[in-house]
Parts: sequence; C-alpha cells; structure tokens
Amino acid sequence: MINSLNDRITLNNGIRMPGLGLGVYQIPDEDTAKVVADGIKAGYRLIDTAQIYGNESGTGKGIKEALAETGLNREDLFVTSKVWNNHLTYDETIEQYNNSLEKLELDYLDLYLIHWPGDNSFKESYRALEDLYKAGKIKAIGVSNFEIHHLKELAEDASVTPVLNQVESHPRMSQDELRKYAVANDIKIQAWSPLMQGQILKNETLQKIADKYNKSVAQVILRWDIQRDVMLVVKSVRPERMAANANVFDFNLDKEDIKAINDLNQNLRVGPEPDEFDFE
Repeated sequence: MINSLNDRITLNNGIRMPGLGLGVYQIPDEDTAKVVADGIKAGYRLIDTAQIYGNESGTGKGIKEALAETGLNREDLFVTSKVWNNHLTYDETIEQYNNSLEKLELDYLDLYLIHWPGDNSFKESYRALEDLYKAGKIKAIGVSNFEIHHLKELAEDASVTPVLNQVESHPRMSQDELRKYAVANDIKIQAWSPLMQGQILKNETLQKIADKYNKSVAQVILRWDIQRDVMLVVKSVRPERMAANANVFDFNLDKEDIKAINDLNQNLRVGPEPDEFDFE
C-alpha cells in the first residue's frame, strides 16, 4: 500500500511505478501542457495519456517544461500512453508507438498499454509491444479494459505477462473478480474514472464516511482504492484539486467503512462494455 504521492509499487518485471498518477483524458491538447506541468510541480510523478486522447504533444510539452523548472530528470517520471489498436497489424502498432514517442518528444515510454481488447483483435498488437519491450524501447507493457477471458486468451500466446490492466473501477464497479484474477497472476489493477466521472460524489453513504474523517467524498474513494491495493489515475485540471486528490495519506478507513463502500457495488459502468466495444 502506498503512503505518499511518489510511493512506488513494484510491477512483475521489477519496474517500480507510482501508485497514484495524473490522467489527461478529455483535456484539449493546447491546455494539456499547463495541466501536466502543474501536476509534476505538485508532486505527481506518473503521467497517463493515450493516442486517442489527442494530447500527447501537449503532454510532452508539459513534461519538458516541468523538468526544466523543477530540476527533475526524465527518470524521475513515469509516463504511460496507450495504442488505439483498431485491428492494427504488427507493423502498424510499431508505427503508432513511434508516432506517440515523436509527439511526446521522449526517447522511451515507461508503460505502453493496449487501450481496448477490440473484439479480440489484440494479439498481433501485443506481439509488437512484446518486441518493443524486449528491444528496450518500453520499460513495461500492459493492457487496458481487459476482462478475465481476454487476459486468459492473451496468456495463451504471450511471452511477456502484462504488468498492469487499467480498467474502469469505482464504488459502483468494484471489479472484485477481476482483481482476484489479477492478484493470482501477478498483474496490477489500475483504476480509471475512480470517481465515476463525478456521478457518485453526492452519495449519502460516502458523504457520511467523509464527514467522519473530515475529508471529501473524493478523498474517501481514493483512500478506499489505496487500501484495496488498486493503483489510480485521477484527472484534474486545477492545481487545488490536484493537491486535494493527493491529500489521502493521513488517514485510514476502518473495516466497517470499507465494507460500506464495498456494498455500494452494482457492477455499473459509466464507460463502454469491453465485450461490446469495438473501433469500427
């Protein structure tokens, strides 16, 4: 369990990754540089973007600006991007990786993910990720939005176990079975949309718990994930919100409160269904 914003978790290949990071989903490219720079200055060391977000260029500019202003080294940061693998061939996946590096103005990525299983069209793309990883061009590779059966199918041919599966996870979608499978197979779970895109922030149960600890509902949810050993990517464009999201290391939820949050689960998604979502 992480105990600070820069605390790192060891992945199955020995690479250490911050447990709480800043995501840039739905932030316009022209605004992303400032958000990323502000985040790094606020102490965030994990920056999460994706090809489909259309803001890798802004992300790269923000990283460059923050490194210049803070004196940090590139190695102090952990940068994730994702390939939008819409039935890509092996060579097309390599090309998309190189395009992402060019936009980010980086020499390597710390983590590269297949963004969606894409109607089971992921094996050729993953083979490309494995070869990029073996060539030292990526520090770690993984997947996003994979269900258990996708992970099992991938394992039939993969020579490199994904280090991480980034999935929708929040109190209404706790992903317990997927988490159990991941733990058994040494794959970390990282939550996107941990605050349910804001839809759960007025929940009465969560508000009562938040009042008990003199915290916000958002802080209680993030703490719940941390105590479940779920890694996190949280989006915010405002420095004060970034700071609030990081202020979750000075309290512990007791067992009764964790159970109360667990009981909110309805297997309810706010994002697409992985088994139905395709790219065409």
